[in-house]
Amino acid sequence: MALVTARSAPAHERAIRTLMAWSVAVDEAMFLGGKDKTAFLAEFRPDIFFDDHVRNCETASQLVATGHVPYGINNECRPVLH
Repeated sequence: MALVTARSAPAHERAIRTLMAWSVAVDEAMFLGGKDKTAFLAEFRPDIFFDDHVRNCETASQLVATGHVPYGINNECRPVLH
């Protein structure tokens, strides 16, 4: 399994420790530190890509199977003003 994330230090350590605690073996891990993932996804061609930003999912879905993770401040519901 390969792990690719837009996170960077220190979040990379949390991701690796969590997977180890779950006994999930990772063959490759790439931490892109918030960089645009489009060129990387086009070259790497993962089986599936997950992201919590809708914009990233829309772009990635043109290249690979993509799933949106509705988590975090970017996905909070905002009140509708009338």
